[in-house]
Amino acid sequence: MRSSAVVSGLLSLLLLMLVVLHWSPLLGADKDVAEALHRSAVAEPGITGVNRFLSDWVWDPWTMRALIAATVVFLWLRRERRLALWVAGASLLTAGLQQSVKALVGRDRPQWPDPVDLARYDAFPSGHAMTATVSCGLLLWVLALHWQERWRGWSVVTIAALVSVVGVGWTRVYLGVHWPSDVVAGWLFGVCLVCVTVLTYRSRLLRGTGGE
Repeated sequence: MRSSAVVSGLLSLLLLMLVVLHWSPLLGADKDVAEALHRSAVAEPGITGVNRFLSDWVWDPWTMRALIAATVVFLWLRRERRLALWVAGASLLTAGLQQSVKALVGRDRPQWPDPVDLARYDAFPSGHAMTATVSCGLLLWVLALHWQERWRGWSVVTIAALVSVVGVGWTRVYLGVHWPSDVVAGWLFGVCLVCVTVLTYRSRLLRGTGGE
C-alpha cells in the first residue's frame, strides 16, 4: 500500500510537470487519440448517446459523491464515526484537490467544430476519473473491512468498481471533453489519495488515539 501511494504520487506529479511544460510527445499522443475518438463519436451518435448517459448520470461525480454520502451515513449509524469521518474527509479532499490542480495547471479542454458534449472548468486532471477512482476505492476499502471474508459478491463488486473507473475515463475522452493524459492523471491522483487515506487511518489505529 505504501509503495502504491509513492509510485502513483510520483507518476501523477511527473505527468503534471509534462503537461505544464507542454512536452510535445505527450501533447501529440493526446491529440492523435482525441481526434480519432472524436471522429468515431461524430459518426456513431447511438454509441455517443450511451457514453453521454454513462458519463453524465451513472458515473457522474455527483453520483459517486452520493454513494460516499450514503456510506458515511451508514457508518455513522453503526457508530463507526472515525471511519465515517475519514471517508467523508477523503471525498472532500478529492474535490478540493482536483479543483486546485485544475486552476493551477489551467489546461484547455479539446476544442471541436462539431462537439458532441460540453464540460466546464479546466481539463487537467479529469474530475470524473479522479472522483470515480477515489469513490470506488473508498467503497471497496469499507466493504473489505467488514464483509470481504464472508461475502460471495465481493468479486462482482470489485469488477463493477474497476469497470466504473476505467469506463468513466473512456467516456470522457470519447466524448471529446478531455485529453487522455487528463484521465490518466485523474486515475493516478485518485489511487494516491485512496492509499494515503487507508495508510493514515491504519496509522491512527495503531497509535490507539480516540475511538469509534
